[in-house]
Amino acid sequence: MAMEEHLRPHSSQQRKGQKRKHEDAAPSWSAEVEEAAEDAGGGEICCRSSLETLARQVKDQVEVLERSFSWRRADREAAKNATHALADLAKNEELVNVIVENGAVPALVRHLQEPTPLPRDGGCGGERHYEHDVEKGSAFALGLLAVKVIKFLTIAMRDSVSAYSDREVELYPPEHQQLIVDAGALPLLVSLLERHKRGCNGRSVSSLIRRAADAITNLAHENSTIKTFVRIEGGIPPLVELLESTDPKVQRAAAGALRTLAFKNDENKNQIVECSALPTLVLMLRSHDAAVHYEAVGVIGNLVHSSPNIKKEVLAAGALQPVIDLLSSCCTESQREAALLLGQFAATDSDCKVHIAQRGAIRPLISMLQSNDVQLKEMSAFALGRLAQDSHNQAGIAYEGGLVPLLKLLDSKNGSLQHNAAFALYGIADNEDNVSGFISVGGVQKLQEGEFIVQVLKHLLYVMRIEEKLIQRRIALSLAHLCSPEDQRTIFIENNGLDVLLGLLCSSNLKQQQDGYVSLFKLVNKAMALSPIDAAPPSPTPQVYLGERFVNSATISDVTFLVEGKRFYAHRIALLASSDAFRAMFDGGYREKDTRDIEIPNIRWEVFESMMRFIYTGSVDISVEIAQDLLRAADQYLLEGLKRLCEYAIAQALRIGATNYPRDPELFRQSSPA
Repeated sequence: MAMEEHLRPHSSQQRKGQKRKHEDAAPSWSAEVEEAAEDAGGGEICCRSSLETLARQVKDQVEVLERSFSWRRADREAAKNATHALADLAKNEELVNVIVENGAVPALVRHLQEPTPLPRDGGCGGERHYEHDVEKGSAFALGLLAVKVIKFLTIAMRDSVSAYSDREVELYPPEHQQLIVDAGALPLLVSLLERHKRGCNGRSVSSLIRRAADAITNLAHENSTIKTFVRIEGGIPPLVELLESTDPKVQRAAAGALRTLAFKNDENKNQIVECSALPTLVLMLRSHDAAVHYEAVGVIGNLVHSSPNIKKEVLAAGALQPVIDLLSSCCTESQREAALLLGQFAATDSDCKVHIAQRGAIRPLISMLQSNDVQLKEMSAFALGRLAQDSHNQAGIAYEGGLVPLLKLLDSKNGSLQHNAAFALYGIADNEDNVSGFISVGGVQKLQEGEFIVQVLKHLLYVMRIEEKLIQRRIALSLAHLCSPEDQRTIFIENNGLDVLLGLLCSSNLKQQQDGYVSLFKLVNKAMALSPIDAAPPSPTPQVYLGERFVNSATISDVTFLVEGKRFYAHRIALLASSDAFRAMFDGGYREKDTRDIEIPNIRWEVFESMMRFIYTGSVDISVEIAQDLLRAADQYLLEGLKRLCEYAIAQALRIGATNYPRDPELFRQSSPA
């Protein structure tokens, strides 16, 4: 859904699986362990002896778990205390590695199941002591261990031939999520979700089920493989069934797990819908418990995202009115989710846009525009922008007083918020009945000051990407003649306007061919006026390069890029020296700083390889076939020298193409520079 992706706020609206932090207090345990945990986890590790004490205590708890797998009262009580002790430690993320490295995971996984009952003369009297408590403690601890942590160590690292410097180097822990799954936790956790079916009810069973659902949530968080494993192990049907629990806490835990499992996993989405989850989720939207309706609207949001068929089923299940009602909720998080979801609903068809407005959504959305919560304003502007694409709603938004708050948002420093407000205003201004109101509130002045014109250009670029070809061509032809030379790269390289013009050259309509030739020639003249292309650009600023032999070489490599499923070996020292983008990535607050394997999702292998070759050698051969993509990559990573080389290659190809008037666009693309 290109329109949806373009207009969705760039950060806050992205629905991610809800990783649960367990904060429930566990019984107190060894004072010696508490003291060691405080010493080791209060920031930096201050004493090796404290770590050794912790490791010893963890091993002691593991040994207790290993020898106490029975129904004897003493064993069950010892196992319960051991799981609580490990859970208390696991609440401090800095201590998770110590727990995992000392064998806690297999021991905890074993206690997710009950021991085989002993006969009455076996010492337990046939009673199930602390039934559910040990399994609950194990699920709780494993859920905490599933949260990933990164540790750092400052060491002397060789930067050049003779110089050393202190550098923070990441020490990566085991993949705790996968480690827990490999130990056999998933089928046991799924089994715990159905513990109530044994006729066991009550508070202890509900608490156990919540712990199991929360552990599944943490295991599957941002892990597509484990999300799939949960479905294969049969975890989705019992979670859907638990949505009907009379315990709101169980409902929340089950919905939180389904929310995570549905995020970017179409198979999981389909199974959740096939298990008849939608009617129950719609009922949960009307819950008086804010946490329940927040989780419910989150699950629905993840289900409908990029899934138009499920979106139709959700609307058919009656979700629209309760979602609109959530706009007036006292829970800000639910308001945000509801506004975003309405924006997604509004993309379905014109009738849905009208229904949303008729059922009372516009007034609370406009009220949200004046909130102090930036994300809430962003979501409401997003929803209003979608609704404003219908002529009936355009008048309604203006009548309810939406013009002034939307115009104020154009002054925001938040680019996504500004863009969503501009898109809404673009729709409102399209209705001639709103022109007088637009003028009276200062809309024209905004236009004259140039603050809104940038947003109009953004909208035209957006339409040029997603509308039918006829409209795309009209916009591209107009911009080719009217745009300033400084905007050419943004329009025709970064937003594929050049592809639209090239497509005209193979049209069967002679008039369209001629329009394409004239527009391309116009672009070339503007490019030559801005920067002569008779000579290649000068070499980039002199600097020291590692050289050709280190390109994609595993030798002393300390970072790996994943491009189209293949590994590209690199060296941070070369990247740090090449651009501010890489310096920010590895020395700033970005997550890549703490990652050895960095996924590059938006660049093809041959483009990425050419970019890296330039970084390592200072030069690269640029074919016309990859020049546009390489220019985008160079711009993304702030490689000015490479950008100049790409622009030169593209301009040369354009000049030759416009002069020779090739009939086949592919010939134009493949023309080699003079």
